[in-house]
Amino acid sequence: MIEQLADRNAAGKTNSSPIKIAVHLKINGAAYNLEIEPRVSLLDALREFAGLTGTKKGCNQGACGACTVLVDGDRINSCLALAVQYEGTEITTIEGLANDGELHPLQAAFVEHDGFQCGYCTPGQICSAIGMFKEFQNNLPSAVSLDMNGEYDFCDEEIRERMSGNLCRCGAYVGITEAIHTAFDEAAR
Repeated sequence: MIEQLADRNAAGKTNSSPIKIAVHLKINGAAYNLEIEPRVSLLDALREFAGLTGTKKGCNQGACGACTVLVDGDRINSCLALAVQYEGTEITTIEGLANDGELHPLQAAFVEHDGFQCGYCTPGQICSAIGMFKEFQNNLPSAVSLDMNGEYDFCDEEIRERMSGNLCRCGAYVGITEAIHTAFDEAAR
């Protein structure tokens, strides 16, 4: 019986390569026309096909946040998303945050406050913080929000809770929190 199954499997095999489809993505304001398999994650499309290696692959299962990017301004874990899902959206990676060579205010604050050590998680931390602040401005509560009517205090506890999906193995959390305050305190008022 096993031999019959093996013979049937061998007879049914073809030497064709996997099916690839055209995927058109808008990343950091530029159009990318990729020819990829439908199962390619957004993270792999960014790194391997678009050549944008700033977004990092950490756990590859949505637990560490190293792969966080912005899609239409909202943060997502790109390792859990298929690239084909994001046609027609604006994807922003760490490479797309600087403006004409000038760092995004949050990037500058990370440098000023030593918000990184090895730097591996930093692109995801920065993209996540930008998405997190948009959530805060849109009055979305977190698990520590005391007032469910949209009046939240942009305090350390609120920031730590909202950034809890991004891990830093080096433990640079104090610098990360200080950088987020520096970049966004004025706008939070």
